[in-house]
Amino acid sequence: MARPRRNDVLLPALGVLFDALSIEGSFLLAYWLRFNTAVISFLPLTEDTPPFGAYLYASAVIIPVWLLLFQSRGLYGARRNVGLADEFFHIAGRITLGILIVMSAAFFYRAFSFSRVVVVLLWLTSILGVFLGRVFLRRIEVALHRLGREVRNAVIIGSSDVAGRIYGVLHNHPLLGYRIAGYFADAPPAAGSPLLAARCIGTLSEVPARLASESIELALIALPHTDHPKLYTLVEECEGVNVEFMMVPDVLELLAANMQMQEIEGIPFIRLKGNPMTSWGGITKRAFDAVLAGSLLVVLSPFLLAAAVAVRLGSSGPVFFRQERLGLDGKRFEMIKFRTMVAGAEKGDREAGLGIVDDPRQTRVGKVLRRTSIDELPQLFNVLRGDMSLVGPRPERTYFVDQFKDRIPKYLDRHRVKTGMTGWAQVNGLRGNSSLEERIKYDIYYIENWSLRFDIKILLKTAGALFRHA
Repeated sequence: MARPRRNDVLLPALGVLFDALSIEGSFLLAYWLRFNTAVISFLPLTEDTPPFGAYLYASAVIIPVWLLLFQSRGLYGARRNVGLADEFFHIAGRITLGILIVMSAAFFYRAFSFSRVVVVLLWLTSILGVFLGRVFLRRIEVALHRLGREVRNAVIIGSSDVAGRIYGVLHNHPLLGYRIAGYFADAPPAAGSPLLAARCIGTLSEVPARLASESIELALIALPHTDHPKLYTLVEECEGVNVEFMMVPDVLELLAANMQMQEIEGIPFIRLKGNPMTSWGGITKRAFDAVLAGSLLVVLSPFLLAAAVAVRLGSSGPVFFRQERLGLDGKRFEMIKFRTMVAGAEKGDREAGLGIVDDPRQTRVGKVLRRTSIDELPQLFNVLRGDMSLVGPRPERTYFVDQFKDRIPKYLDRHRVKTGMTGWAQVNGLRGNSSLEERIKYDIYYIENWSLRFDIKILLKTAGALFRHA
């Protein structure tokens, strides 16, 4: 019987090594910046220069403690598949906790006083150093996947549309580190499903026997709720099989997950839909939008001016394109973009539809602006004005809203928050001519799970995507 090969040692070990080196380097850099350079000479040196050896010994004690803190957060798990934005938050949180431990330990150490400036520098440089180490580790991981190493053998259980999408994503992105051996299903995939290109290994009843013979390490379950009795049987029969199982929840399970019980004067109510953005949350989001949008307008003003000149010289017509869109609570507002098409092209929007690739109405300058997303930057003025947010569902035209609101479930729920320059759907590749139904699901997920941290994560992912395509 073939035994699945475990691919969970090399990358976590490299993660521990890089983190230890980054923390040690941060200790040395913080000491050097404070006591051996004039970089922060504006801060008075109120203490004598402490012995270098004391800081070196302190690092030898602190590094294992911090590595244990990282491990407690699960930062060394194999195949974590965590985005760099989430990774940054995890690292910053653990290092902040580690700094608090350092400060507490320093309070009881009486040989000499550790510099508070060094502690602050250590906090900043550790976050940056460990994060850059993780970026480098991600590049190593991708390089290994490209060579066919550290790849997990996986199967898909089910033949639903979700199963087809899973296959399409993982098969078309081999650098994610998964090799899809095929799928198990009792019914064939629907016509046009990407799963038709995969190998059918067998029926659901054959799963337990075939997992080991196929050297499978991961089973991705995508069964509809109607097949849950089969799922329970499958899980029971796979007891003792050393394979990881992961399941994609269907729509009914997602709805159930969002339900909450609330009691009012002894009467129990089930909350089917809540509003995660409280009044204070709205104020915080608005303040964040205004500060960041204003700062970006100042920093990017040379690029905005250059783009405006290019649009003006590239074709006749106005520099800006203005169009009515629907925002919060369905209110109309005028969205601003750099003009990327010939003047008057919007008159053919209804005939053209949504998300055309290589639209012939685009100007040469417009193609560049769209490819780099520079055409969207004037919407920072919409954000400052309060019409839009930096993050939220993308605003749509009235004509298309009227078309989709009765055809697509929960479409109008998008208007529960301000529309945004970027959104959760966009950073997950759902833009242009992608499935509108899928985009709505991602928009609703964002609305139901909003937090300022979520906004920052989406902005970081957006920035990363722009740099990759620049």
